[in-house]
Amino acid sequence: MFTLAQAQTILASTLAHAEKSGFKPLAIAIIDARGAQKAFAAQDGTSLKRGEIALGKAHGSVALGLGSRALHKMALERPYFIEAATHAVGGSLVPVPGGVLIRDSAGVLLGAIGISGDTSDNDEAAAVAGISSIGLVADTGA
Repeated sequence: MFTLAQAQTILASTLAHAEKSGFKPLAIAIIDARGAQKAFAAQDGTSLKRGEIALGKAHGSVALGLGSRALHKMALERPYFIEAATHAVGGSLVPVPGGVLIRDSAGVLLGAIGISGDTSDNDEAAAVAGISSIGLVADTGA
């Protein structure tokens, strides 16, 4: 089970990593394996729709069982599939890095984190730092 306490710790660690690294303001959405939102934060200065983008990265990752880096590659190679999948999941699929699956040490899917606000690579790095901070496995789809 993925707990609220775990999500809150990941959120705090993600924010600390972003601040230490000098990232632009981030929106961070953390969901469980069902897609239910567990935690969310938008730093001061994020643009209006960053939260929706972050949630789309997380939802898309859980919906297809792949980190959004893999979804990005699929979007480049098979754009019609990603377009259809986006429609199938109700539009909440953003196929760029920054959506990272959260797994336990046995590989069981616990949830995902989606981040938007800096470069996609930096969004992903912040997500990985947050997940790793509590000993869980970050699956970027790389």
